[in-house]
Amino acid sequence: MLTVNTLNFCSFAMCLDGMPQPHPLHMAIEARKHPPPILIAVPNTIDSGGIDIYQLPSESRVAVIHADRNVTTGMVMAMNIQAESTRLQVVAGYESGHTMVFVQGDPGAQFQRLYSAQPHSHPILSMAILPSRDFYLTSSADAVIAKHPLPAVQGVWKTELKPFKVVQTKHSGQQGLQVRSDGKIFATAGWDARVRVYSVKTMKELAVLKWHKVGCYATAFAEMEPREPPSSVKTEESVPIKEEDDAESHNDKTIARPISSVCTVQQRRDAKAQATHWLAAGSKDGKVSLWDIY
Repeated sequence: MLTVNTLNFCSFAMCLDGMPQPHPLHMAIEARKHPPPILIAVPNTIDSGGIDIYQLPSESRVAVIHADRNVTTGMVMAMNIQAESTRLQVVAGYESGHTMVFVQGDPGAQFQRLYSAQPHSHPILSMAILPSRDFYLTSSADAVIAKHPLPAVQGVWKTELKPFKVVQTKHSGQQGLQVRSDGKIFATAGWDARVRVYSVKTMKELAVLKWHKVGCYATAFAEMEPREPPSSVKTEESVPIKEEDDAESHNDKTIARPISSVCTVQQRRDAKAQATHWLAAGSKDGKVSLWDIY
């Protein structure tokens, strides 16, 4: 159980701990049966502009990112954390509209701020890192959606970077921003009860999904999977049978018989459902809508 700061609107962020875990030799086999530790980032319990990073299941605090006293950011509103070997990367969005990228090169070292920008005039509500990990997106209570670089990935160690693109959508209050696993489109949930789909490359609006009557707050994409050819669905199966010959010997033979049409139809339905590009949206009305897009 972790004691966290609940006097804000920021949800926690988590990732697998990329740090190699030392295990005694006699525990090596047993360790394989347990999942690797995870890292959880939460707002600092005292300083709402700072970030605490804990490890589970040890429940120990492994790192702290202190609030920048030279910049008035307000509370942390959104976070993302990633771990690669000994490097930790934390992306944060703040009440002031600022977003920052912090990197810790080695365990125990101080976090370095590699990027800082303020493309929003209102609190940041959500953010998402692209699967390619070369940039990330932010949305806010204002009508702006911004695309930012990830300097830790690009090897740029300076803070003079600027957002790649800042788009005025004219639709305020977009949150729940999620990017599809193929990195081609992203979606937002709007206070105006609309779910909007955008192109990652151009940042242009592609679709507006209307069904809910009150504000939407969350979106989620299904994982993209390669489509299987129709020939992968079985239409018949081989069944071994025995045929009596002169009442003295038995010869094994194999015949093919069609699978029932009901089974074949069910398999096709399952395959189609798994290959569909689903988008789910959650609303204040307690309902979840499911959309098939692109």
